[in-house]
Amino acid sequence: MRASPKTSLAKTILAAVGLWLAAVNPLAAAELVMFEVPGCLWCERWLDDIGPVYPKTDEGKRAPLRRVNLDQTLPDDLKRLQRPVFTPTFVLLNDDGEEIKRIVGYVGEDMFWWVLSTATATLKPAK
Repeated sequence: MRASPKTSLAKTILAAVGLWLAAVNPLAAAELVMFEVPGCLWCERWLDDIGPVYPKTDEGKRAPLRRVNLDQTLPDDLKRLQRPVFTPTFVLLNDDGEEIKRIVGYVGEDMFWWVLSTATATLKPAK
């Protein structure tokens, strides 16, 4: 049975409204924001050491990584944060976009994972 043109139009409109609502009011989620600049050796080292495995970890699943170039204008939702001075700087945001923990610099995997796991343990369960 073929859908009538009115039914198809209604489904198209409903789908468009759903996409618009998702874009305007996305579900809040925790995230780990990595502030970096091109040529930062410690940023590159973090990306080599941690970058490939981060999304596969519990921390990475709970707070996905978002990379932000400090040489560019900060996204509107991050302008309320104190602008980092050193790179890399990692800022853990909770589901409401509030800063939970700031990790300045990268001195190695062990220290990074210890500080991050301690901080993510304070987050509420994902919505």
